[in-house]
Amino acid sequence: MDHAINLPQVLAEVEAVFDEYERALTSNDVPALDRLFWDSPHTLRYGAGENLYGFEAIQAFRRGRPANNLEREITARAITTFGTDFAVANIEFRRQGSERTGRQSQTWVRMPEGWRVVSAHVSLML
Repeated sequence: MDHAINLPQVLAEVEAVFDEYERALTSNDVPALDRLFWDSPHTLRYGAGENLYGFEAIQAFRRGRPANNLEREITARAITTFGTDFAVANIEFRRQGSERTGRQSQTWVRMPEGWRVVSAHVSLML
């Protein structure tokens, strides 16, 4: 199985779609963010202050959240792919003017329509 970890082409695909997600997040491109999450009641996102179950709840949250202070500096990044259709992406980040470290984990799966986030978790360290 080790030979299927971080296959160069698959890793490049996931890194590119992760970068697309990050641009969409920091520019509040809600349609792009919606497109990058799996449209399913099984999708979930645990945020810093909310637990969202299902694509519709995630979509409603994105549409209702303030679009300010979204810029962030990624201070650590680890993306690992397993085979050709599954990946995890983890980052640490810091928002401008804050000393707190944020953490984000995403599980990505290749669907017929492309790579999609099926699970995400965002938290802040104390």
